[in-house]
Amino acid sequence: MKGPTKLSYTSAKSLSSFRRAVYRIVASIPEGRVLAYGEVARQAGVPSASRAVGTALARNEYRDVPCHRVVRSDGGIGEYAFGGARAKRRRLEEEGVRIDARGRVVFPS
Repeated sequence: MKGPTKLSYTSAKSLSSFRRAVYRIVASIPEGRVLAYGEVARQAGVPSASRAVGTALARNEYRDVPCHRVVRSDGGIGEYAFGGARAKRRRLEEEGVRIDARGRVVFPS
């Protein structure tokens, strides 16, 4: 499994302001918690940009951006550039995120 190759997005010069905002938000998600793509988009100031969040995370190459902590709004795991959905699920479970029998993340109430 290939992993992120660069240490920090904070030193990247060529990131768009949107990607920088997405990476900052995702970097702040604590271990054991998740956000939906749409919530990341909303926090980045572009509520309709959930697909763009997914694209930004698919291109993530920074170790300080835990992109596995972003999931679909219906709780679906979604894809993961560093090993696919199975690897993403495994990482989430290792961090204590609950996943139900249908393979969906159980969001805290």
